[in-house]
Amino acid sequence: MLFITNREPQGSIRTKKNRPYKFDLNKNAPSNSIYCCERVAKDEYIELGHEQWLDKLKSSPVEQLVFLIHGFSNLPEPDIFPRAQKLQSLFNKKKKDFALVVPVIWPCDNDKGIVGDYWDDQMSADMSAFSFGRALEFFMHWRNQQSDDAVCLKRINVLAHSMGNRVFRQTLAAWNKYSLVRGVPLLFRNSFLVAADVVNETLEEHHIGRLIAQASRNVSVYFASDDLALRASKISNLRNRVASRRLGHSGPEDMSKTLSNVFAIDCDNFNIKYDPPKGHSYFLEDDKGGFGAAFEHIYDAMLTGRVDVDDKLTRRKVLGTARKQKGDT
Repeated sequence: MLFITNREPQGSIRTKKNRPYKFDLNKNAPSNSIYCCERVAKDEYIELGHEQWLDKLKSSPVEQLVFLIHGFSNLPEPDIFPRAQKLQSLFNKKKKDFALVVPVIWPCDNDKGIVGDYWDDQMSADMSAFSFGRALEFFMHWRNQQSDDAVCLKRINVLAHSMGNRVFRQTLAAWNKYSLVRGVPLLFRNSFLVAADVVNETLEEHHIGRLIAQASRNVSVYFASDDLALRASKISNLRNRVASRRLGHSGPEDMSKTLSNVFAIDCDNFNIKYDPPKGHSYFLEDDKGGFGAAFEHIYDAMLTGRVDVDDKLTRRKVLGTARKQKGDT
């Protein structure tokens, strides 16, 4: 599994092609450097360097790429790679050589205490923007060097989960500020914002999250009002005088203030059922191990390039079967 990270390795921080790469989990400060690597087995990684890494992506037989940006308090082996493997397995079951999942690993804290981790990770998410912005610039330079008959035609998608949406948003903002002169290019076929731990106005005009919509053909916001992880996030933010609701709780605050390629996907009917008791990681399987409703919606958007909604005017969709209420028969 190919992956990219700005977590510093053990030993030298200088890139060295084909060396064994070991995460230094005691360091949660984002590196200014980017490490392009491959996971060959559990706890066994190789650093490839960005040119060899990009060539491997290009030569892969898959049709599309999915960059998976994880949430807060996630570490590589207990959390990130197993989840990426599960997502990869679902794509493989749907269609052979359809998509390649590529984890984007940023430094989460490696200590106890959710509240402390939350604020450490939020700062780490913001600081990671600079290194991942540089990675986007490396990619654009590499792509522009390709000859017309050798250009990479794979479609690029981003699936950002929880605080990974903050990493995604800040990365585009840093890239736009320091490397671009006329706004972000249309780079992504789909951006899937799942249980997004950012303010729910972030995609509106005059908010930096609008760059996500400008860089994407489609932006699908998956949200659930009873996501308990985001309730804890809201309480943490209130303690620090941030009063806005989270995008992953309510969807966009006002759809009329977002670009027309933003869609709101209500997952309230199944999020707890798929991921009890928090209802936060509901984009993989259903409660029986089959394709979940959110995954089916994501796959369909990747396959067709269009987002299925119930109402094209409001750009909203309610997924899943409604829960029975007390007294229903």
